Amino acid sequence: MKMLKITLQGKTYEVGVEVIDGAAPAASAAVPVQAASVVAAPVAASAPPPAPAVAAPVAAAGGQSVTSPMPGLVMKIRVAVGQRVTADQEVLVLEAMKMESPVYAPGAGTVASILVKEGDAVSEGQVLIQLS
Repeated sequence: MKMLKITLQGKTYEVGVEVIDGAAPAASAAVPVQAASVVAAPVAASAPPPAPAVAAPVAAAGGQSVTSPMPGLVMKIRVAVGQRVTADQEVLVLEAMKMESPVYAPGAGTVASILVKEGDAVSEGQVLIQLS
């Protein structure tokens, strides 16, 4: 059992936490813990990790589409037509709910066309860039 000290709404609590991941628990002296009634309070959500763009079905020419993972505004385009990209390379940045989220290439290829421009509003699933 590992003892932690947590402060919630200005009150400090000592909490015992059991380690269950198979690691050997650290040796510690037993500390009496006062039971406390804690009411759940809303917690500010942190930004979720950026999600890579979902690949659309392979185009007739053997290319891939980079699609928007969410509705938002195109803030920055990081590639140009004719540029080679690698799998998971950042190709553009979307802004959604005042947060910037990178969009990644689903695979390696060459940028065949860029179907949006900076400042454009896009919807979820919309094709943004076509790779060949």
